[in-house]
Amino acid sequence: MVVNVVINGYGTIGKRIADAILLQDDMKLIGISKTKPDFSALLAYHSGIHIYAPKENIERFENAGISVAGSIEDMLSNADIVIDATPQGVGAKYKPLYEKHGLKAIFQGGEKADLVDISFNALCNYEKALGKRFVRVVSCNTTALCRIIWTLKTNFGVKKVRATIVRRGADPHEIKKGPIEALVPNPVTLPSHHGPDVKTIIPDVDIVTTAVVAPVSRMHMHIVNVELEKTVTADDVIDALDKAPRILLFSEKSGFNSTAAFIEWARDIGRKRYDIYEVPVFKESITVVNGNELWLMYGVHQEAIVVPENIDAIRAIFELERDGFNSINKTDNTLRILRRWP
Repeated sequence: MVVNVVINGYGTIGKRIADAILLQDDMKLIGISKTKPDFSALLAYHSGIHIYAPKENIERFENAGISVAGSIEDMLSNADIVIDATPQGVGAKYKPLYEKHGLKAIFQGGEKADLVDISFNALCNYEKALGKRFVRVVSCNTTALCRIIWTLKTNFGVKKVRATIVRRGADPHEIKKGPIEALVPNPVTLPSHHGPDVKTIIPDVDIVTTAVVAPVSRMHMHIVNVELEKTVTADDVIDALDKAPRILLFSEKSGFNSTAAFIEWARDIGRKRYDIYEVPVFKESITVVNGNELWLMYGVHQEAIVVPENIDAIRAIFELERDGFNSINKTDNTLRILRRWP
Protein backbone atom coordinates (compact mmCIF):
# COMPACT_ATOMS: atom_id res chain seq x y z
CA MET A 1 0.00 0.00 0.00
CA VAL A 2 1.17 3.53 -0.84
CA VAL A 3 -0.47 6.29 1.20
CA ASN A 4 -1.35 9.55 -0.57
CA VAL A 5 -0.23 12.39 1.69
CA VAL A 6 -0.91 16.12 1.54
CA ILE A 7 0.59 18.77 3.80
CA ASN A 8 -1.46 21.74 4.89
CA GLY A 9 1.19 24.34 5.66
CA TYR A 10 4.67 24.57 4.18
CA GLY A 11 6.68 26.42 6.80
CA THR A 12 9.47 25.30 9.12
CA ILE A 13 7.99 21.86 9.82
CA GLY A 14 5.87 21.33 6.71
CA LYS A 15 8.70 21.65 4.21
CA ARG A 16 10.85 19.22 6.17
CA ILE A 17 8.05 16.66 6.38
CA ALA A 18 7.51 17.05 2.63
CA ASP A 19 11.15 16.26 1.94
CA ALA A 20 10.97 13.23 4.24
CA ILE A 21 7.84 11.85 2.55
CA LEU A 22 9.55 12.06 -0.83
CA LEU A 23 12.13 9.57 0.49
CA GLN A 24 9.58 6.92 1.55
CA ASP A 25 8.55 4.01 -0.68
CA ASP A 26 5.20 3.54 1.08
CA MET A 27 4.06 7.17 0.80
CA LYS A 28 3.38 9.59 -2.04
CA LEU A 29 3.35 13.37 -1.66
CA ILE A 30 0.31 14.65 -3.56
CA GLY A 31 0.94 18.29 -2.78
CA ILE A 32 1.29 21.06 -0.24
CA SER A 33 -0.69 24.18 0.57
CA LYS A 34 0.58 27.75 0.67
CA THR A 35 -1.35 30.90 1.43
CA LYS A 36 1.04 33.31 -0.30
CA PRO A 37 3.52 33.09 -3.19
CA ASP A 38 6.74 33.61 -1.22
CA PHE A 39 10.20 32.21 -1.93
CA SER A 40 9.43 28.87 -0.25
CA ALA A 41 6.44 28.44 -2.58
CA LEU A 42 8.69 29.26 -5.52
CA LEU A 43 11.28 26.71 -4.37
CA ALA A 44 8.61 24.03 -3.95
CA TYR A 45 7.21 24.80 -7.39
CA HIS A 46 10.61 24.51 -9.07
CA SER A 47 11.19 21.25 -7.17
CA GLY A 48 8.15 19.76 -8.88
CA ILE A 49 5.90 19.77 -5.81
CA HIS A 50 2.25 20.48 -6.57
CA ILE A 51 1.04 23.61 -4.80
CA TYR A 52 -2.51 24.29 -3.68
CA ALA A 53 -3.81 27.59 -2.33
CA PRO A 54 -6.97 29.20 -0.94
CA LYS A 55 -9.31 29.97 -3.84
CA GLU A 56 -9.12 33.70 -3.20
CA ASN A 57 -5.30 33.65 -3.42
CA ILE A 58 -4.80 31.57 -6.56
CA GLU A 59 -4.55 34.62 -8.82
CA ARG A 60 -1.71 35.98 -6.68
CA PHE A 61 0.26 32.80 -7.30
CA GLU A 62 -0.38 32.87 -11.05
CA ASN A 63 0.73 36.53 -11.17
CA ALA A 64 3.95 35.52 -9.38
CA GLY A 65 4.66 32.87 -12.02
CA ILE A 66 3.68 29.91 -9.84
CA SER A 67 1.15 27.52 -11.35
CA VAL A 68 -1.32 26.25 -8.77
CA ALA A 69 -2.76 22.74 -8.95
CA GLY A 70 -6.01 23.82 -7.34
CA SER A 71 -7.62 24.95 -4.12
CA ILE A 72 -6.99 23.53 -0.66
CA GLU A 73 -10.28 21.63 -0.93
CA ASP A 74 -9.08 20.17 -4.24
CA MET A 75 -5.91 19.04 -2.48
CA LEU A 76 -7.82 17.34 0.31
CA SER A 77 -10.05 15.50 -2.16
CA ASN A 78 -6.97 13.71 -3.56
CA ALA A 79 -5.55 12.52 -0.24
CA ASP A 80 -5.66 9.61 2.17
CA ILE A 81 -4.21 11.69 5.00
CA VAL A 82 -3.35 15.30 5.69
CA ILE A 83 -0.38 16.44 7.73
CA ASP A 84 -1.48 19.66 9.39
CA ALA A 85 1.59 21.87 9.72
CA THR A 86 -0.27 25.14 10.07
CA PRO A 87 0.58 27.66 12.82
CA GLN A 88 -0.41 26.89 16.41
CA GLY A 89 -4.16 26.84 16.89
CA VAL A 90 -5.00 26.91 13.19
CA GLY A 91 -5.17 23.12 12.89
CA ALA A 92 -8.20 22.97 15.16
CA LYS A 93 -10.05 25.27 12.77
CA TYR A 94 -9.22 23.00 9.83
CA LYS A 95 -10.29 19.76 11.52
CA PRO A 96 -13.97 20.05 10.44
CA LEU A 97 -12.80 20.38 6.84
CA TYR A 98 -10.69 17.23 7.17
CA GLU A 99 -13.70 15.43 8.63
CA LYS A 100 -15.87 16.66 5.76
CA HIS A 101 -13.47 15.01 3.30
CA GLY A 102 -13.33 11.79 5.33
CA LEU A 103 -9.61 12.20 5.93
CA LYS A 104 -7.26 10.94 8.57
CA ALA A 105 -5.02 13.69 9.94
CA ILE A 106 -1.83 14.30 11.89
CA PHE A 107 -1.55 17.51 13.90
CA GLN A 108 1.52 19.09 15.47
CA GLY A 109 2.31 19.79 19.11
CA GLY A 110 0.92 23.31 19.07
CA GLU A 111 -2.59 21.88 19.02
CA LYS A 112 -4.35 20.72 22.18
CA ALA A 113 -4.27 17.06 23.10
CA ASP A 114 -8.06 16.78 23.28
CA LEU A 115 -8.30 17.57 19.55
CA VAL A 116 -7.10 14.06 18.63
CA ASP A 117 -7.49 10.39 19.45
CA ILE A 118 -3.92 10.06 20.74
CA SER A 119 -0.72 12.04 21.24
CA PHE A 120 2.23 10.28 19.63
CA ASN A 121 5.89 9.45 20.07
CA ALA A 122 7.21 6.57 18.02
CA LEU A 123 9.53 5.18 20.69
CA CYS A 124 6.93 5.33 23.48
CA ASN A 125 3.49 4.49 22.12
CA TYR A 126 3.62 3.55 18.42
CA GLU A 127 1.39 0.50 18.84
CA LYS A 128 -1.32 2.51 20.62
CA ALA A 129 -1.68 4.70 17.51
CA LEU A 130 -2.37 1.80 15.15
CA GLY A 131 -5.49 2.51 13.11
CA LYS A 132 -6.29 5.83 14.78
CA ARG A 133 -7.85 8.59 12.71
CA PHE A 134 -6.53 11.77 14.37
CA VAL A 135 -3.04 11.79 15.86
CA ARG A 136 -1.00 14.59 17.41
CA VAL A 137 2.79 14.50 17.16
CA VAL A 138 3.92 16.23 20.34
CA SER A 139 6.16 19.30 20.31
CA CYS A 140 9.92 19.35 19.84
CA ASN A 141 10.65 19.71 23.56
CA THR A 142 8.13 17.04 24.53
CA THR A 143 9.52 14.70 21.87
CA ALA A 144 13.03 15.01 23.30
CA LEU A 145 11.85 14.58 26.89
CA CYS A 146 9.84 11.49 25.93
CA ARG A 147 12.76 9.82 24.18
CA ILE A 148 15.07 10.41 27.15
CA ILE A 149 12.54 9.52 29.87
CA TRP A 150 11.28 6.40 28.06
CA THR A 151 14.81 5.10 27.63
CA LEU A 152 15.58 5.66 31.32
CA LYS A 153 12.21 4.25 32.41
CA THR A 154 12.55 1.02 30.43
CA ASN A 155 16.13 0.45 31.60
CA PHE A 156 16.17 1.63 35.20
CA GLY A 157 12.69 2.78 36.24
CA VAL A 158 11.91 6.43 36.92
CA LYS A 159 10.59 7.85 40.20
CA LYS A 160 10.45 11.50 39.18
CA VAL A 161 11.73 13.99 36.62
CA ARG A 162 12.54 17.67 37.13
CA ALA A 163 13.60 19.55 34.01
CA THR A 164 14.49 23.11 33.03
CA ILE A 165 14.02 23.98 29.37
CA VAL A 166 16.06 26.80 27.84
CA ARG A 167 14.02 27.69 24.78
CA ARG A 168 15.20 29.44 21.66
CA GLY A 169 13.60 32.84 21.22
CA ALA A 170 12.73 32.37 17.54
CA ASP A 171 13.47 30.14 14.59
CA PRO A 172 16.37 31.39 12.44
CA HIS A 173 14.17 32.95 9.75
CA GLU A 174 11.86 34.80 12.16
CA ILE A 175 12.55 38.53 12.49
CA LYS A 176 9.58 39.68 14.55
CA LYS A 177 10.27 37.68 17.70
CA GLY A 178 12.60 38.06 20.66
CA PRO A 179 13.80 38.51 23.26
CA ILE A 180 16.96 40.53 22.77
CA GLU A 181 19.25 41.11 25.78
CA ALA A 182 16.93 39.24 28.13
CA LEU A 183 16.10 35.85 29.60
CA VAL A 184 12.35 35.51 29.96
CA PRO A 185 10.60 33.00 32.24
CA ASN A 186 8.13 31.05 30.12
CA PRO A 187 5.88 31.29 32.07
CA VAL A 188 6.73 33.11 35.32
CA THR A 189 4.21 30.93 37.17
CA LEU A 190 5.36 27.34 37.50
CA PRO A 191 5.27 24.69 36.19
CA SER A 192 5.52 25.04 32.41
CA HIS A 193 3.22 23.13 30.05
CA HIS A 194 5.87 20.61 29.00
CA GLY A 195 5.38 18.26 31.97
CA PRO A 196 1.63 17.77 31.36
CA ASP A 197 2.38 17.31 27.67
CA VAL A 198 4.85 14.50 28.44
CA LYS A 199 2.09 12.84 30.50
CA THR A 200 -0.09 12.59 27.37
CA ILE A 201 2.55 10.08 26.19
CA ILE A 202 3.85 8.62 29.49
CA PRO A 203 0.88 9.02 31.86
CA ASP A 204 2.47 7.55 34.99
CA VAL A 205 5.61 9.71 35.07
CA ASP A 206 6.06 12.21 37.92
CA ILE A 207 7.37 15.24 36.06
CA VAL A 208 7.61 18.99 36.72
CA THR A 209 9.16 21.36 34.19
CA THR A 210 10.20 24.99 34.06
CA ALA A 211 11.17 27.01 31.01
CA VAL A 212 13.02 30.18 30.08
CA VAL A 213 13.30 31.84 26.67
CA ALA A 214 16.82 32.84 25.60
CA PRO A 215 18.00 35.16 22.80
CA VAL A 216 19.16 32.35 20.49
CA SER A 217 17.55 30.85 17.41
CA ARG A 218 19.02 27.48 16.50
CA MET A 219 18.33 25.06 19.35
CA HIS A 220 16.74 24.51 22.75
CA MET A 221 18.67 22.97 25.64
CA HIS A 222 17.33 20.84 28.51
CA ILE A 223 18.84 20.47 31.97
CA VAL A 224 17.26 17.36 33.45
CA ASN A 225 17.32 15.76 36.90
CA VAL A 226 15.88 12.23 37.18
CA GLU A 227 15.46 10.10 40.29
CA LEU A 228 15.79 6.50 39.15
CA GLU A 229 14.36 3.39 40.77
CA LYS A 230 17.61 1.45 40.42
CA THR A 231 21.12 2.23 41.62
CA VAL A 232 23.23 3.01 38.56
CA THR A 233 26.54 4.45 37.44
CA ALA A 234 27.08 7.10 34.80
CA ASP A 235 28.43 4.38 32.54
CA ASP A 236 25.17 2.43 32.89
CA VAL A 237 23.21 5.47 31.70
CA ILE A 238 25.67 6.17 28.90
CA ASP A 239 25.31 2.59 27.67
CA ALA A 240 21.49 2.77 27.72
CA LEU A 241 21.33 6.10 25.87
CA ASP A 242 23.95 4.93 23.39
CA LYS A 243 21.78 1.95 22.41
CA ALA A 244 18.53 3.92 22.12
CA PRO A 245 17.24 5.09 18.75
CA ARG A 246 17.29 8.81 17.92
CA ILE A 247 19.61 9.71 20.79
CA LEU A 248 23.28 10.55 20.19
CA LEU A 249 26.12 11.09 22.66
CA PHE A 250 28.69 13.80 21.94
CA SER A 251 31.90 14.29 23.90
CA GLU A 252 33.41 17.58 25.03
CA LYS A 253 36.80 16.00 24.25
CA SER A 254 35.83 16.18 20.56
CA GLY A 255 34.85 19.83 20.83
CA PHE A 256 31.14 19.42 21.54
CA ASN A 257 30.81 22.09 24.21
CA SER A 258 27.76 24.04 22.95
CA THR A 259 24.65 23.77 20.82
CA ALA A 260 26.56 25.70 18.16
CA ALA A 261 28.92 22.73 17.88
CA PHE A 262 25.96 20.43 17.20
CA ILE A 263 24.78 22.70 14.39
CA GLU A 264 28.26 22.90 12.87
CA TRP A 265 28.54 19.09 13.03
CA ALA A 266 25.24 18.73 11.17
CA ARG A 267 26.50 21.10 8.49
CA ASP A 268 29.80 19.27 8.15
CA ILE A 269 28.22 15.83 7.71
CA GLY A 270 25.99 17.23 4.96
CA ARG A 271 22.59 17.36 6.63
CA LYS A 272 20.11 19.38 4.58
CA ARG A 273 19.29 22.61 6.44
CA TYR A 274 21.68 21.26 9.16
CA ASP A 275 18.74 19.22 10.50
CA ILE A 276 19.34 17.20 13.67
CA TYR A 277 16.61 14.59 14.08
CA GLU A 278 18.36 12.98 17.04
CA VAL A 279 18.61 14.20 20.65
CA PRO A 280 22.28 15.25 21.01
CA VAL A 281 23.39 14.63 24.60
CA PHE A 282 26.46 16.21 26.20
CA LYS A 283 28.13 12.98 27.28
CA GLU A 284 30.17 14.49 30.10
CA SER A 285 27.03 16.04 31.60
CA ILE A 286 25.75 12.58 32.54
CA THR A 287 26.32 12.49 36.29
CA VAL A 288 24.90 10.21 38.99
CA VAL A 289 24.65 11.42 42.60
CA ASN A 290 23.82 9.17 45.59
CA GLY A 291 23.47 6.14 43.35
CA ASN A 292 20.17 6.97 41.67
CA GLU A 293 19.96 10.74 41.09
CA LEU A 294 20.82 11.44 37.47
CA TRP A 295 21.70 14.77 35.87
CA LEU A 296 22.20 15.39 32.16
CA MET A 297 22.02 18.10 29.50
CA TYR A 298 21.13 17.86 25.83
CA GLY A 299 20.11 19.95 22.84
CA VAL A 300 16.87 19.92 20.85
CA HIS A 301 16.78 21.04 17.22
CA GLN A 302 13.28 22.44 17.17
CA GLU A 303 13.08 22.60 13.38
CA ALA A 304 13.75 18.92 12.74
CA ILE A 305 13.24 16.56 15.69
CA VAL A 306 9.53 15.91 15.04
CA VAL A 307 9.97 15.11 11.34
CA PRO A 308 10.65 11.35 11.74
CA GLU A 309 7.81 11.14 14.24
CA ASN A 310 5.36 12.37 11.58
CA ILE A 311 6.58 9.70 9.17
CA ASP A 312 6.15 6.97 11.78
CA ALA A 313 2.71 8.31 12.68
CA ILE A 314 1.57 7.84 9.08
CA ARG A 315 2.69 4.21 9.19
CA ALA A 316 0.93 3.62 12.49
CA ILE A 317 -2.36 5.15 11.33
CA PHE A 318 -2.45 2.99 8.18
CA GLU A 319 -0.82 0.01 9.90
CA LEU A 320 1.88 -0.12 7.24
CA GLU A 321 4.14 -1.42 10.00
CA ARG A 322 2.60 -2.86 13.14
CA ASP A 323 5.88 -2.91 15.04
CA GLY A 324 7.16 0.51 16.05
CA PHE A 325 10.82 -0.41 15.83
CA ASN A 326 10.37 -1.61 12.24
CA SER A 327 8.95 1.79 11.32
CA ILE A 328 11.65 3.64 13.28
CA ASN A 329 14.38 1.67 11.50
CA LYS A 330 12.83 2.31 8.09
CA THR A 331 12.43 6.04 8.72
CA ASP A 332 15.91 6.33 10.19
CA ASN A 333 17.45 4.64 7.17
CA THR A 334 15.74 6.97 4.71
CA LEU A 335 16.62 10.11 6.68
CA ARG A 336 20.13 8.87 7.51
CA ILE A 337 19.44 9.18 11.22
CA LEU A 338 22.41 7.90 13.18
CA ARG A 339 22.53 5.44 16.09
CA ARG A 340 25.93 6.71 17.24
CA TRP A 341 28.66 9.08 16.19
CA PRO A 342 31.41 8.60 15.22
